[in-house]
Amino acid sequence: MLKYLFEPGFFSSGPVHTAVGVGAVVAITSAVVGVFTVTRGQSFAGHSLSDIATTGGSAAFLAGVNQFWGYLAFGAGAAAFMEMTGVQRRRGRDVATGVVLGSALGLAALFLYLGTLRSSTTGASFTILFGSVFVLTPSTVPALIASALLALAVALLLARMLLLSSLSPDIAAARGVPVRAVGAAYLMALGVSVALSAMVIGAVLSTALLIGPAATALRVTKGPVRAVAVAAAIGVAATWLGIVLAYDSYYWPPARHGWPVSFFVVTLIVGGYLLTYAHPRWRRPARRDEPDPEHACSPA
Repeated sequence: MLKYLFEPGFFSSGPVHTAVGVGAVVAITSAVVGVFTVTRGQSFAGHSLSDIATTGGSAAFLAGVNQFWGYLAFGAGAAAFMEMTGVQRRRGRDVATGVVLGSALGLAALFLYLGTLRSSTTGASFTILFGSVFVLTPSTVPALIASALLALAVALLLARMLLLSSLSPDIAAARGVPVRAVGAAYLMALGVSVALSAMVIGAVLSTALLIGPAATALRVTKGPVRAVAVAAAIGVAATWLGIVLAYDSYYWPPARHGWPVSFFVVTLIVGGYLLTYAHPRWRRPARRDEPDPEHACSPA
């Protein structure tokens, strides 16, 4: 049975082992951070940081360093700038992220253009934009894991304060929660998570791994703990199955060229989210006195 699912060499391939391990770590990190992102209504900020990651990856390519460091540096810098320009309120978040996003995409176009002029490397732009978990260098793996653990630690340690401040910043402040500091720390964790997702499925598509499993989990479960567990399971399953299908696709047409991992991962995540509308229990309209399922988490 396994021979029909896994093509020859799958279990003995070093790049596959790296992809499976790193993919699981990134999926879990994205799930945890993603649940807070959806709950706090900051999906737009996550999307903006993923596009800004394109600028970081293209700058790293132009400088001749690993693209992860570009993703990480630009993500952290953009998160800090968003916080300084007023993301503590929803309207301020939208304005700040829009300003940062517009300028970053212009720089990305310039860096990619200059990078292609200076280098004969083929496929670099595609890798930056859409990723390839099979080409991760072993020297980058420790940095990826350390960054993931840091983002997870920040999200879990600040979980209750994040949820409370997402429901009402004023009440959180009255209870002694340092809302501005908590928001800044969370945005840094979000920037790290986006950088990690970009390494797996590319900068442009990294929002899918960050938001998709979390949004699906929040539709089918109640409570932040269950949502995090379900989102992590969905993310890991989609990533692993995407890796298997991408590996197998080498033997599909056209002419023994493997299909992108990012295509399979994103398709599986989107398909899972759409399935939540097929089940009568999940697609029923909420009453006016019921909260939105995707914002139903509470710090209790």
